Amino acid sequence: MNKIMNLVLLGPPGAGKGTQAKRLIEQYPLVHLSSGDMLRAERAAGSELGKKVTGFMDSGSLVPDELVTAVVISRIKHELSEGKKGVLLDGFPRTLSQAKDLDTAFAQIGAKIDAVIDLQLDTDLIVDRMSGRRSCSKCGRVYHMTANPPKDGVNCDDCNEPLLQRPDDKEDVVRKRLTVYVEQTAPLEAYYRQTGVLKVVDASLEIDEVTAKIQAELETIK
Repeated sequence: MNKIMNLVLLGPPGAGKGTQAKRLIEQYPLVHLSSGDMLRAERAAGSELGKKVTGFMDSGSLVPDELVTAVVISRIKHELSEGKKGVLLDGFPRTLSQAKDLDTAFAQIGAKIDAVIDLQLDTDLIVDRMSGRRSCSKCGRVYHMTANPPKDGVNCDDCNEPLLQRPDDKEDVVRKRLTVYVEQTAPLEAYYRQTGVLKVVDASLEIDEVTAKIQAELETIK
């Protein structure tokens, strides 16, 4: 599996993007690029772009769209300059304007997006997955109150410490996040479907099945 490709990973919170990204970079020559990680890296490096985003990050404000795009594209060009690996973009693009800027940047360096993997999952299932998560307040072990509950239903099996729910895993917060996601990505899905690179994968399947479906889609790329 030494095919070099450039991929975009789409999917709502709770769809398993992180899990599948880890598997993809193990199976293909890909560099996993997360927009959040890239912003932090630019900041740590003290680059000109990093200096520009620092103020926004320190104040807790959203980094402007144009700066996020500039950081991501700069990193993509750097990674692709050696030609040994493709990139796997996670968390970018989020908007139609970012997608178009990304296509322009790829074209400028003689590259392209080979596939957009769209992990789709029913809203109610996502809410169940995320709102049911709990983590140990001491060791951080993660449980699910129906799929993988602690033995006593309340405390960690290892530490016997109380389990906590992250604020952003509460049902009302999850539903708000999903509403925003749908608003942002619906135009993206239409755009990538029109360009012929969208690969829809059912994320409700078992993890290994989802991986197999993604692999099957990628093997069709010439």
